[in-house]
Amino acid sequence: MLSAVAAFTGSISAYGAEQEAQVEEQIEQISVIGSRRIGRTIEDSPVPIDIIGADTLSSSGQTETNGLLSALLPSFNFPQASVTDGSDHVRPAQLRGLAPDHTLVLVNGKRRHSSALLNLNGSTGRGSSSVDLNAIPANAIERIEVLRDGAAAQYGSDAIAGVINIVLKSASSGGSVSAIYGANVTQMDGVPQLESVYADDNGDLAFEEGSDRSLTDGQTLTLRGNVGLELGDNGFVNISTEYRDRHSTNRADYDQRENYDRLDDGSLDPREFTWDRYNHNFGNGNVEDLAVFYNAGYQLSNDADFYSFGSYSKREGEGAGFYRRASDSRNVVEIYPDGFLPVITSDINDFSLAAGVKGYLEQWNYDVSAVYGEDDFAFGVTNSLNTSYGPTSQTTFDAGSLIYDQLTLNIDFSREIDVDFLASGINVAVGAEYRREGYQIKAGEEASYAQGTYGPYGDETDPVDGPFGSAGSQVFPGFTPESEGDNSRHNISLYADLEAYITDDWNLTVAARYEDYSDFGDTINGKLATRYTLTEDFALRASISTGFRAPSLQQQYFTSVATVFVDNEPTETGTFAPGSDVAKALGSPGLDAEKAKNYGVGFTWTTENDFSLSVDYYQIIIEDRIVLSNNLSGAGVEELLEGTGATQGRFFLNAIDSKTSGVDIVASYNLAIQDYGDVAFNLGYNYGKNEVTDIIDPPAELQSAGVDQDNLFSGTELRRFEVSTPKDKYNLSAVWSMDDLRTTLRATRYGETQDPSATEGLTEVLRAKWVTDLDVAYSISDTLTFSLGANNIFDVYPDATRELVDEVSTFSRIFSYSGFSPYGFNGRYVYGKIEMTF
Repeated sequence: MLSAVAAFTGSISAYGAEQEAQVEEQIEQISVIGSRRIGRTIEDSPVPIDIIGADTLSSSGQTETNGLLSALLPSFNFPQASVTDGSDHVRPAQLRGLAPDHTLVLVNGKRRHSSALLNLNGSTGRGSSSVDLNAIPANAIERIEVLRDGAAAQYGSDAIAGVINIVLKSASSGGSVSAIYGANVTQMDGVPQLESVYADDNGDLAFEEGSDRSLTDGQTLTLRGNVGLELGDNGFVNISTEYRDRHSTNRADYDQRENYDRLDDGSLDPREFTWDRYNHNFGNGNVEDLAVFYNAGYQLSNDADFYSFGSYSKREGEGAGFYRRASDSRNVVEIYPDGFLPVITSDINDFSLAAGVKGYLEQWNYDVSAVYGEDDFAFGVTNSLNTSYGPTSQTTFDAGSLIYDQLTLNIDFSREIDVDFLASGINVAVGAEYRREGYQIKAGEEASYAQGTYGPYGDETDPVDGPFGSAGSQVFPGFTPESEGDNSRHNISLYADLEAYITDDWNLTVAARYEDYSDFGDTINGKLATRYTLTEDFALRASISTGFRAPSLQQQYFTSVATVFVDNEPTETGTFAPGSDVAKALGSPGLDAEKAKNYGVGFTWTTENDFSLSVDYYQIIIEDRIVLSNNLSGAGVEELLEGTGATQGRFFLNAIDSKTSGVDIVASYNLAIQDYGDVAFNLGYNYGKNEVTDIIDPPAELQSAGVDQDNLFSGTELRRFEVSTPKDKYNLSAVWSMDDLRTTLRATRYGETQDPSATEGLTEVLRAKWVTDLDVAYSISDTLTFSLGANNIFDVYPDATRELVDEVSTFSRIFSYSGFSPYGFNGRYVYGKIEMTF
């Protein structure tokens, strides 16, 4: 039966095949997403839905939920960039090659709040804010449902690429505790070990290299616990906790630059030969996580149930920046005689609480709920300094914080109305939603952003008419009082959803949604989906819909202003809100919603010999996508900004149109080997293509200042929309179960990916690579299971940067692999796990 589920839903049936029988049965019974019909099974869904069960999530050494999804879903992309400021701490992911904020995330069918972070550096998802899926521990999850279809008409903003629904565990008894320990044991492909440093015949630095560098790092301890308890006679509460302590990894190459000023005779400083040239940290930073989730329910009467779920998570992390050498003008040698590596720290506190009542009233099913969520991202800086304060500068800074909160109120009704001329009654669902969002920027302490009077040619007691030292904390200047803000908006939405079988073989779904936002106006979206069964084994399905994504409050109001001195006069530069005086002076019209059209068509086929196949084609056209401009400067720009206090800046605007098209293919085969157990074989494949189809002309104000399209937008960033995700991706798996032994083998082929550059010859083309994972679990007893495994068991790396570019610059060498590698660049990770159930 499970193979039929995979065929009819387009799910990668490895997810189901790896489940115990009771979980298989539960998955087949109901899907929360994709339909408003109560008790709707996923077998006859007119749109593709993937199901990932708890056992599948546990049979992996991945310690992050995003990493698990990347290993299991062909259309899911989770690169793990480094040296990208806040994005090192909340790494974004993509579905179908679109932006992270084009995927709606639900928990138990209710909208989840996003992270307060706005990704602004050169990583996947630049300019977007996304839900922090890694704040949801795998042991709290009963299953993950992934709807691969546009669903804004059903769920509202963000559901352009699809919907991810996290269903929390709901058992009222039993539980488990587990400990997982692992580390990266690896050899860096194409990056040799530095053996010695010496002076050549010309008195310049020279280096002796050995074989590829071998490392053991990234040691990670993960402790998990889950327990189900009865709540009185008619209820339950299920509690999950996770603690994770991950040490850093470092895949940086050595630094060939001279660190110290030369001696008076022009010779090298002797310290050059002993200084640690592995001075950058390119990889995962140190992270300590704690998460607690609960899911509860109580039967109030035969017709009413109360439910509640919530979470609290805390993450403390580190992410390094660029090394400041001893001779760097940004360094103060009295504090750091050998230079310093500044570190951005994060203290992220995330909270969510949901409560509601659902039941049956006068032929109507109803659900009334309230959900509140908040994400507080506090920035710190350590091992740094404020150069403009000179030798008296502190080395640790509070750089301010970002806070996002969201309150969502829902009321939903549904019932089936009998219609004589149809094969089934019409399921009617109607509802309303109120959502209030808030976004706050808090300034850092004064020393984190202020400009002191110490300069290269003077000190605090004897200031000079010359360049002052760099203002603010090095690597991440704190948010200034001018950047502070506390903004909010609200929206109201109404929806209707109709579903029926026109004949015994033909299912039809129609949905419409109206939304009115307090900041940009209203929008109406619709959806039509259908499925037709041609034979008992073969069915066609199709969908067409319109969608939208409201500009996030982070895009609307994020402001990061740095004060710099030009001719000893303070001026402002940075990222300005689209509605600010600075952005308006540059022609900003403010932000509007992105608009989308989704098309999907496919078929499903299942046979009696446990083979199934599904194929789905999709096309997503988005208009008015929101893009961050270049940092605009020059005499003409300065003239426009006269009187604003700024001389240059950048801002968000609706700037491009795009088209995304692709194919998802899923196949599964379940094989019984008599006395040798069962094997479930599975294949998932995604081919995707992203195109930027149109770019707006600069606003008239900028055109008058001599700004054209090329210097309004970075060509590199626009190319990243198109080529920075894998061209295609295969997920293969085989799960062999026999008695107390279960072996899971997964192989993923990541297609060609590019890291484009505006400089000819510096674009990195990452060739397709296979990455293989192995997990072997043995049940020592009915309650105790021991597992050993490895992610990336063959230690595969992306092509080294020094081998891909025509001209190896300082940093293209130090940062040895591209941050757009879809499987990261940390190499092999081996682990052991012990789990006790009760």
